[in-house]
Amino acid sequence: MFSRVRVVSGACFGLALCCHASASAAEPASLRDFLFGPAAKLGADISLPAVARYESERGEGFVLDRSGGRRAVLKFDDSGELWALTASPGPRGDVIYRNDVGEAVLRATRLGGLTLFTPDVPAGTAAAPLGAVQSLRPAQIYGPEALFQVLLQAEARANRAVQHIIVFDAADANVSPGSEPLFADAFILTADAIVHVSGRGPPGHAAASHVVKVRFVQGPGAAAVLVGRMVQITVAPDMGVAGRPSSERIAAAIWRH
Repeated sequence: MFSRVRVVSGACFGLALCCHASASAAEPASLRDFLFGPAAKLGADISLPAVARYESERGEGFVLDRSGGRRAVLKFDDSGELWALTASPGPRGDVIYRNDVGEAVLRATRLGGLTLFTPDVPAGTAAAPLGAVQSLRPAQIYGPEALFQVLLQAEARANRAVQHIIVFDAADANVSPGSEPLFADAFILTADAIVHVSGRGPPGHAAASHVVKVRFVQGPGAAAVLVGRMVQITVAPDMGVAGRPSSERIAAAIWRH
């Protein structure tokens, strides 16, 4: 998350183309109990919706969707990116939610407290729930033509940032019906990453300008790797939002040149 948590023309294309808690005094015995079992509770009189909007003490608004159990999705009010977070056990029965580059983004206590970690406040700032909202899902995109337009727009934005042609190639992506939104999200986040890296002064512009191609493929898990002057983005449709790399993970790959 470039603005929040530490947190990137030609086209080749051939496609088939945003914890519910109940009352209990029992302390969770494990992360699994906390998230899924009878002990998946947040305190004696506290019941939080699975999907809720929060606001930190610093006024940062965000939506946290914990309906997926161990996997959660977060979206800040001032950003379109959905962040896939993975829960892991923390001290004193807390649950730590990390992004796909391993950074701690949120800490949830067993009593319902939530702490947001940002570069500006690495020690964390408390966040309070404001109410239930709709689940987070990527924007709906259906069919090869609509997906192709998203790819072209993302490619053009990346090219403007580096001032040379970077080809976005999804010819081997094997996009199946229903997975278009996830691939569209991957296109957009890749452009975001390139724009961000290019804007980080001469070193960043040099790193982004090193890239001449982005290849999108399907695989068992999300990934972003730099191979020569090509960035390969792997998308795993069955994993939902967690099935494509975040803009931060893509940016990290670009910086490795």
